[in-house]
Amino acid sequence: MERPGPSEVTGSEASGPDPQLAVTMGFTGFGKKARTFDLEAMFEQTRRTAVERSRKTLEAREKEEEMNREKELRRQNEDSEPTSSGSHVVRDRSKSSSRDTSSSESEESSDSSDDELIGPPLPLKMMQEPSNHMEEDILGPLPPPLYEEVEEDDDDDGDSEEEENPVQKIPDSHEITLKHGTKTVSALGLDPSGARLVTGGYDYDVKFWDFAGMDASFKAFRSLQPCECHQIKSLQYSNTGDMILVVSGSSQAKVIDRDGFEVMECIKGDQYIVDMANTKGHTAMLHTGSWHPKIKGEFMTCSNDATVRTWEVENPRKQRSVFKPRTMQGKKVIPTTCTYSRDGNLIAAACQNGSIQIWDRNLTVHPKFHYKQAHDPGTDTSCVAFSYDGNVLASRGGDDTLKLWDIRQFNKPLFSASDLPTMFPMTDCCFSPDDKLIVTGTSVQRGCGSGKLVFFERRTFQRVYEIDITDASVVRCLWHPKLNQIMVGTGNGLAKVYYDPNKSQRGAKLCVVKTQRKAKQAETLTQDYIITPHALPMFREPRQRSTRKQLEKDRLDPLKSHKPEPPVAGPGRGGRVGTHGGTLSSYIVKNIALDKTDDSNPREAILRHAKAAEDNPYWVSPAYSKTQPKTMFAQVESDDEEAKNEPEWKKRKI
Repeated sequence: MERPGPSEVTGSEASGPDPQLAVTMGFTGFGKKARTFDLEAMFEQTRRTAVERSRKTLEAREKEEEMNREKELRRQNEDSEPTSSGSHVVRDRSKSSSRDTSSSESEESSDSSDDELIGPPLPLKMMQEPSNHMEEDILGPLPPPLYEEVEEDDDDDGDSEEEENPVQKIPDSHEITLKHGTKTVSALGLDPSGARLVTGGYDYDVKFWDFAGMDASFKAFRSLQPCECHQIKSLQYSNTGDMILVVSGSSQAKVIDRDGFEVMECIKGDQYIVDMANTKGHTAMLHTGSWHPKIKGEFMTCSNDATVRTWEVENPRKQRSVFKPRTMQGKKVIPTTCTYSRDGNLIAAACQNGSIQIWDRNLTVHPKFHYKQAHDPGTDTSCVAFSYDGNVLASRGGDDTLKLWDIRQFNKPLFSASDLPTMFPMTDCCFSPDDKLIVTGTSVQRGCGSGKLVFFERRTFQRVYEIDITDASVVRCLWHPKLNQIMVGTGNGLAKVYYDPNKSQRGAKLCVVKTQRKAKQAETLTQDYIITPHALPMFREPRQRSTRKQLEKDRLDPLKSHKPEPPVAGPGRGGRVGTHGGTLSSYIVKNIALDKTDDSNPREAILRHAKAAEDNPYWVSPAYSKTQPKTMFAQVESDDEEAKNEPEWKKRKI
C-alpha cells in the first residue's frame, strides 16, 4: 500500500489531529505550532527592568536624604522657611518623579503596542514595573532594599544601647548553692559543654556534679581524694572534656578521666640536681596548671622549684619543655601562676618578685615580654588571664590590685584597680564571654562582712557592678561562655551558680526544675540493736566506693593476684620437687610419703630391730661386753607377783 502524498491528505486529517492518536500516545497537542523564544528581546527586557529599579532606588535615597535634612532642621529649631522650602522641594521632587513615571508608562505602552513580545510570559512583578529608555547608563548590581537599611540601623541602635549597658548581660537573677564541704573551695572546673562541674577544696576532696542528673537536692554524684592528703589547688577540664587536670600541693600533677579514674601521674624530679632543666619533673610543691587550648593532651604546670613545665599525657615519664623564670639579675624566681594564650602560642607566668614574663611556646630560653614590677615584690600574683581576642592580659595581684595589660605594648598597664583585698593564693579573675567585662572576687575576715564578686568594664575599667556572695571570701570565679552562667567558690565550702532563665542556657536550669526524690523508708526492727565493738564506725574497715578501683588495687597486690603454679613435669626446678622421683631428694620424699608403718606401740617398734642389733651389735652390746657378756632379760611377771618379790629398798623408794 502506497503512502499518500501531501496533496492527498483528507479533509478530516487537515482539519485537526486524530483524537485516536492522542488517546494512544497519552498526550495531546499534535499539530499545534511550537512557541519560539527571542533571547535578544528577553535580555533587552531584563536590562530595562534593571535600569528602572536603579532609578527608583536612587529616587528613594534622595527622598530619604531630604527627610533627614528636614529632621535636622527641625531639631535645630531654625526658621520655618527652610523647612517649608524643604517640604516644597520634596513635593516638587515627588511630582516630578510621578511625571517621569507616567511618561515612562506611556512610552512603554506605546512600545508594547508597536512591538509584540515573543517568548514566555514575564513575571507578574516585571510586568507591573515600568521601564525607562532614558536612563540606560545605570547598570550593575542593585543596592540593598531600603527596609533592610532601616532594620540594620535599628540593630545598630540596639547594639549601642547594649554597649552602653553591659551590666544587663550579667546573669544574676537566680542562684543555686552546692555544698562541697566545710573548708575552702579552692578549685573549680567546668567541661566545655557545660554538663558537669567539678569542685576541689582544702579538705582534699574532689566532687563531681552533673547538672542533667541532679535534682533539687543538689547532691554530688561522686566524691574522691585523688591526691590523698594534699590540698587541691587547681582543676581544669581539657578542651575535649574527657580529662581533668588535678594540681595539688604535691610535686606531681595528675590527670583523671570524667569518672574520676586516674589516667596518668607526672614523674617526680631529682631534687639534688642543681639545674632544674636536667630533671624529669618538678621537685617542689605545685601552684597551678592549665591545658593547651588547641593541642589535645598537652598541659602546663608551675612549681616552687622555679620552673614552668609543659607535659604530654602520652609521656608521663618526662616533661616536654622547661621554662625557667629569672630576675633581671639572672637569679631564680618562683612562678605563682601560669596560663596559655587563647591561640596557645604564648605562655604567661607571674612570679613572686612582682614580674610578669611571657614566652613563645617553642622558645624556652628568653621571655618574649618581661615587665619586672607588674605588682609589689613579695606578693603572690594569684591569676593571669588572656581576653578572648588575645590582645589583653588581666593580672590579679596579691597587693589587692587588678591590672589590665596590652601585650602589643607591654611597657605599662592600661588600667589598674585597687582596694580589692585577697587572702588566698588562687583568687581568680576572668573575662565575660563578650570581652566587655572583667570579674574578680574579694576576700574578707571571718565575721567582718561579706565577700563580693566585682565587675569592671574593660573599656573604661570602672567598677560597674557588685554581687554580695556570702559572709566569707570569694576565691574562685568562672564565667562559662556557652551556658552564660557564673560559678563561684567561697571560703566556707560553698559553690554557687548564678544564672538568668532568659539569658542562660542549660546548666543549672536543668536541675532546678526537678523535684527532690523521696528517700526510701527503711524497715525498722522491733528488737533492740546489739552493738558489738567491730560494729562501731571507729572499728569498721573502710568501705570501697568503687568496685573497679578495688579490682585494680587487687591486681597490683602480688599475693591476691598470684596465679596458681602448674604441676612440675619431669625433674624439679626452682626449689620444687619433681613428681617422678628423678632426683635423690624426690625419691626420699616419695618413699617417706609412701611409708605408712604404724608406730603406735613403742615396744614392738624397738623389738623389730632386735635381730639386726644382735647380728651386728654397735651401740648397746659393746658397752656391756665386759660386765655382762651374755645378755640377760628380766622375767615378765604379773603385777601381784612383782609386788611381792619387790625388794624393800624399792618399796621404800616408792
